[in-house]
Amino acid sequence: MSEALDAFLAEKRGVLSGMDDELVPVVDEVAAVAEGGKRLRPAFAYWGWRAVATAHPEDEAAVLRAVAALEFVHGSALVHDDVMDAATTRRSRPATHVGFAGRHGDRGLTGDPALFGTGAAILVGDLALVWSDELLRRSGISAEALGRARPVWDTMRTEVTAGQYLDLLRAAGGLPGPDGALKVARYKSAGYTVQRPLHLGAAIADAGPEVLEAYTGIALPLGEAFQLRDDVLGVFGDPAVTGKSADEDLREGKQTLLVALAEQAADDAGRALLRDVLGDPGSTPDQLDAVRDLMRGTGALQQVEDRISTQTTAAREAIAEAPVTDEARTALDALAVAATTRTT
Repeated sequence: MSEALDAFLAEKRGVLSGMDDELVPVVDEVAAVAEGGKRLRPAFAYWGWRAVATAHPEDEAAVLRAVAALEFVHGSALVHDDVMDAATTRRSRPATHVGFAGRHGDRGLTGDPALFGTGAAILVGDLALVWSDELLRRSGISAEALGRARPVWDTMRTEVTAGQYLDLLRAAGGLPGPDGALKVARYKSAGYTVQRPLHLGAAIADAGPEVLEAYTGIALPLGEAFQLRDDVLGVFGDPAVTGKSADEDLREGKQTLLVALAEQAADDAGRALLRDVLGDPGSTPDQLDAVRDLMRGTGALQQVEDRISTQTTAAREAIAEAPVTDEARTALDALAVAATTRTT
């Protein structure tokens, strides 16, 4: 998958540098957000294909190029999400909008550096999404496989964009409570992390409804557990491992299930603490630690950990019963464990 991304990005670097050398940082930024991840989405798509690929064989290198396009979708979502959340870091480097604001200042350009950075990040995210389509189309999978893949691809991109809006709405007070948090998690992240990648692989392989049903049974609990693990790491993770501050999600006021459960179980003083601290960029370390203590003390953290465990078990049981090869079963189970026990 890395080779597919590297080759595609090298070509695009040549195209954009031929237009103007000022565009090279744009390509480099797309490369940074697309190449720095854990490759979970392409891995789920690849095994979704390979698990049932015998009836309709495709060239494996072409399939790898097709599923690598998911990293551009992911990169686009990350860049836009960081803009909406006013995040400052991503994978131990400045978030895209922050990096381009810095370039503006370093160059002594006119205007507002922050506005320039935001505009550049929107375009970088858009470009990553454009390139995801191009890489899928040019992957080399058969025309029939591409035709089967497109509806899944379109559904996935619609869902993740709709999920981003639901996240924005929840941050503004809409979709309250634990149910609202879980709905955002499903559409913003869980669906395009596990469900649609598995369905994409199945579509390329021309799998039947039995396989699609089995993949959904795996993906819905596993995708939720993946996102909940992400939420826990965003507040309790080690910054040296995660590549981002453990304070950032709290200062951004992310309305995760952790927050919803803590608010539900807290007393008046606890709810006042959450109101005062969450979403305040000036929150002190002591205030942030008090919120973490509240999440522990109310049982919110343990409830989320229990839900991660329950949903992971459900997914692994579904994998054990799925109509796939033993090789794929082993690989999918390993991916399920990796997605939910990760530290980054």
